[in-house]
Amino acid sequence: MSILEFSLLVWLGSFSAGLLGALTGLGGGVVIVPLLTSMFGVDLRYAVGASLVSVIATSLGAASTYIKKGYTNLRLGMFLEVGTTIGAIIGATIATFVSVKALTIVLAIVLIYSAYLSQRPRIENTQDEPADPLADYLKLNNSYPTPDGLMSYKVYSVPVGFSMMILAGVLSGLLGIGSGGFKVLAMDQAMRLPFKVSTTTSNFMIGVTAAASAGVYLARGYIDPGLSMPVMLGVLPGAFLGARVLAGTQTEILRTIFSIVLVVMALKMVYNNLIGGL
Repeated sequence: MSILEFSLLVWLGSFSAGLLGALTGLGGGVVIVPLLTSMFGVDLRYAVGASLVSVIATSLGAASTYIKKGYTNLRLGMFLEVGTTIGAIIGATIATFVSVKALTIVLAIVLIYSAYLSQRPRIENTQDEPADPLADYLKLNNSYPTPDGLMSYKVYSVPVGFSMMILAGVLSGLLGIGSGGFKVLAMDQAMRLPFKVSTTTSNFMIGVTAAASAGVYLARGYIDPGLSMPVMLGVLPGAFLGARVLAGTQTEILRTIFSIVLVVMALKMVYNNLIGGL
């Protein structure tokens, strides 16, 4: 395979990853890492480095559109980003000393469990139930656009959500997936935000989380410009397209896409990195 063919195939895969990342809040990294390792035989740590670059690109491509449309909760995103950044630096530092097989197992478990949680029914956000006092103090409650006009919502379990963001940051640094899936679930299940608010706020946050991790990978030589460039160039237009499509997509469809992508990628990574190598 020539360099041109390799770059073109990576670009196509990255475009799809950016589209899925923007629609589901995953950040695209959850597709990029298995794609590069299983289809192109890229070392996992270099794949993680390229994935972190793609996550930053996805966030930049989608976040501006979501903010303009009023979906993203900026105050909440900036507050939770403190926890994810701390976790990302910790995770990226640990990752360089952990074996590839161990990272593969951790990633597969995280993806499958995230898919399971995303399909669990949850109590819908009700306006007559008091919000978390910390959410009131920090002014985190907000509203988002719907076909029937602006819909207000309240934020719950802020300490629990913040703790989960630290873990999400560690997973991002370890696995290069932006931990968007975990962030979406934390906001959707624990903090009980509307799903579209969860995915868009996740897209806003993942860029900062990935940037914190990418600095460690860059210092250790795991970000290859020749690999990262076609990944970034593919992810950006995919993220812009996904951001435009999301507004008219039903929440249940987003949840289904979210779960299917997670399970397929987990199974493929396990097969290629563990079973296939036996």
